[in-house]
Amino acid sequence: MLTALSIRDVLLIEALDLELGEGLTVLTGETGAGKSILLDSLGLALGARADSGLVRAGAGRAMVSATFSVPSGHALNALLRDHEIDLENGEVVLRRAVRADGGSRAWINDQPAAAGLLRDVGALLVEVHGQHDERGLLDARGHRALLDTFGRHEEELRATSRAYEFWKVSVAELEAARTEIADADRDREYLDHAIAELEALQPEPGEEAALAEERAGMLAGQRVAEDLTAISEELSGADGGAARLRAAARRLGRIAESHALLDASLQALDRALLETDEAEAKLAAAGEALAFDEARLDAVETRLFDLRGLARKHRVEADRLSELLSQFLERRTRIERGSEQLASLEQAVKAAATAYDTAAAILSQKRTAAAERLDAAVAAELAPLKLDAARFQTAISPLPQGERGAVGADRVAFEISTNPGADFGPLVKIASGGELSRFILALKVALAGQAEAGTMIFDEIDRGVGGATASAIGARLARLAEDAQVLTVTHSPQVAARGAHHLHIEKRVQNGATRTNVAPLPGTARTEEIARMLSGTAVTDEARAQAARLLG
Repeated sequence: MLTALSIRDVLLIEALDLELGEGLTVLTGETGAGKSILLDSLGLALGARADSGLVRAGAGRAMVSATFSVPSGHALNALLRDHEIDLENGEVVLRRAVRADGGSRAWINDQPAAAGLLRDVGALLVEVHGQHDERGLLDARGHRALLDTFGRHEEELRATSRAYEFWKVSVAELEAARTEIADADRDREYLDHAIAELEALQPEPGEEAALAEERAGMLAGQRVAEDLTAISEELSGADGGAARLRAAARRLGRIAESHALLDASLQALDRALLETDEAEAKLAAAGEALAFDEARLDAVETRLFDLRGLARKHRVEADRLSELLSQFLERRTRIERGSEQLASLEQAVKAAATAYDTAAAILSQKRTAAAERLDAAVAAELAPLKLDAARFQTAISPLPQGERGAVGADRVAFEISTNPGADFGPLVKIASGGELSRFILALKVALAGQAEAGTMIFDEIDRGVGGATASAIGARLARLAEDAQVLTVTHSPQVAARGAHHLHIEKRVQNGATRTNVAPLPGTARTEEIARMLSGTAVTDEARAQAARLLG
């Protein structure tokens, strides 16, 4: 709900601060007093196009602030959270500044905001209806949602949306399978050849490292084999060093008792023989460890060459060749089972499409029933609004297959016929200005309580009518105001008398300058204003009496 409006330096308004209340607020004043300025100012705060021509002559900039109270569950809360803007005590302030030299700035709760966001916020807070307004109820793109809200189709919409999403997922899985099988089919010959190669080789994880280590050991043995043989002959042969040491030790043993030094020498020789025996044992062990078979070396090198060549061919590490074989086998199995899998997926798509069609058909039935109720509700409003010959219908037609979606399979449009025998057509193309505004009012009354916006503005919706029709318009505006805040600019005393609040707009000349002012009217002044609207410039006692009766 709009609770306050502050305007600075907009056209003829120098400074204006208004507080607004619940229910129906009427704005009256003589033609040219500046009612449109007030609405243009509010439009600026709601994100309308910034025109530097709105800046009052002599001022550097125009500034408008609009304050709204917002319920906790309102859709605006989520929108502002998405833009990291918090509501302050359930209140949002939209502020717009327009410079005289061009350019504008916008704020939401004192945080800078783009004009586009301001428009999105304004659309959630205020609905503006007038003779030339082509948004809101005149936009056929929103008619389906309005009908669904009127018919309370939340459960059916959820079921249809779930069925649609499941259907789309099923179709995506089928297309992916078809693509995969088609790609694999083209590679069938390659797969068979690659599998045959890998199965013939039978690679094992870790095999390359083990073979490389074995090969390195054998090559090392090949290099030192001749040296080991020569060393063994030098040390252990019949005339080798070990044999000579043993012979020397035997001869020394026969004379060692002759002198202590000879005995010490014998002990040293014994130690040398022990070390020599250990050296011989280690040489023998090394020979066994480094021994190799030429055939085995050839086999190991051939296996390594094959493993590494196949790994390069498939651009993987040799240790992943066995994993690659498993992947190829699985891929070939999918090809072989492709027809069976496709048949299963195709059946799933058919089942999902049937489920969607069923859910959409139930929603369509609900919409048809709701359309009949809405048509009857609107029809009941037309005669009192002097639209006796007019007819209204909610046209529901099936969407083409490719356009069906999460909200169902229907195109919904509100249509009218203003004369007997005339064809139905869109509201905006068939109705004249005065008829259109009254059709909008009839629709708003029928859809009462369905709008998200807490504030509705009707700009001269009663133009061109009077008497009983104006009274009917006033009664319906008052009815709308039971569920939402309604502001209406009016020239009709019958409508003005219905207001819970009455704002008077007047133009004054002060110090040679023309200014527009807006002020609430107390009881006596309000009676006088309605009497003026009844009688014109000269207010008569009879007009005052009639005004009192209207207010009563």
